[in-house]
Amino acid sequence: MDLQLGLFGDDPPSDAAVPTPKPGTGPVAAAPTGPHLTALAAKLSPSLRLGTSSWSFPGWEGIVYDRKASQRVLAQDGLASYARHPLLGTVGLDRTYYQSIAAADYLAYAKAVPHDFRFLVKADRLITSPTDPDPHGVRGTNPLFLDPAYAANEVVGPMVEGLGAKAGPLLFQFSPIPANLVGGPGPFIDRLFRFLDALPKGPLYAVELRTAAFLTEGYQEALHSAGVAHCYTVHPAMASLERQLQLIQAYQQPALVVRWMLHAGVRYQAAKERYEPFNQIVDEDSESRERIAVAVLDALIAERGVFVIANNKAEGSAPLSIFKLAERIAEWDFPASPSVTDQP
Repeated sequence: MDLQLGLFGDDPPSDAAVPTPKPGTGPVAAAPTGPHLTALAAKLSPSLRLGTSSWSFPGWEGIVYDRKASQRVLAQDGLASYARHPLLGTVGLDRTYYQSIAAADYLAYAKAVPHDFRFLVKADRLITSPTDPDPHGVRGTNPLFLDPAYAANEVVGPMVEGLGAKAGPLLFQFSPIPANLVGGPGPFIDRLFRFLDALPKGPLYAVELRTAAFLTEGYQEALHSAGVAHCYTVHPAMASLERQLQLIQAYQQPALVVRWMLHAGVRYQAAKERYEPFNQIVDEDSESRERIAVAVLDALIAERGVFVIANNKAEGSAPLSIFKLAERIAEWDFPASPSVTDQP
């Protein structure tokens, strides 16, 4: 987990008053993007939002930021510069997975970014773990697992109040779960549907599985009935992206949500050690890039909003993965039509 904390001191200025950071001013500013990336961004649909799973990486000097800065400085001051990059229209909030945060913290994030920026928020893991996610001894049963009242009061409410229109998908990430721990795929999916169906209406909800056994037609039908998106994840713990796309069609989703997380055959810690400082593509994954690009095209043709998040552990550098993905999508010359399903 990176710092990505609400370290703003005084409240930042209102959205309309947020100045565009300039090189040489403040602790960090946006790196010059150059004509290629600027022109590339202009070719993409406003319905497509690309981004990374966090923003506080010192190795992104010259890629996202204009100078080298510590992780702590970037956690506090980097978001405004990150959000000015023409190809970075969304970002993941991982901090919220480890502990719910207050509306005021969300508001501080919202004030740091432009009006058309959106956040992908990870829901508190207390909602998605059947056992105590942070035990002090034996892992006991978690009473808040799939509790819609807790989710509404502690997660959905503060997010909507703080982020407002800048809230993108609220993601429920389920780490690998032994199927017998939740009664098997059928009972788990039934309980998941009841949970999703009981959530407050309005936000865009998405579910990310890390247990391939749960990826069934019943799961697809449950999400469809609840109006919830499947988050297509590229992660060795989950079924392949190809299988996910075969079972759940991208164009049938309320919005396309993709998280490109971890290179196949590589463990998270090994990838971190191999790829740091995350300033270059180390292990290119052209197959995943191509499948994601096709799914994006399918969703845009169906007039769906699209969110794609990349992690440094996917290829070595999340922003560079996003730039290469944008280049591939732009090759189809899809018209940059007005945003269609812009979720609140």
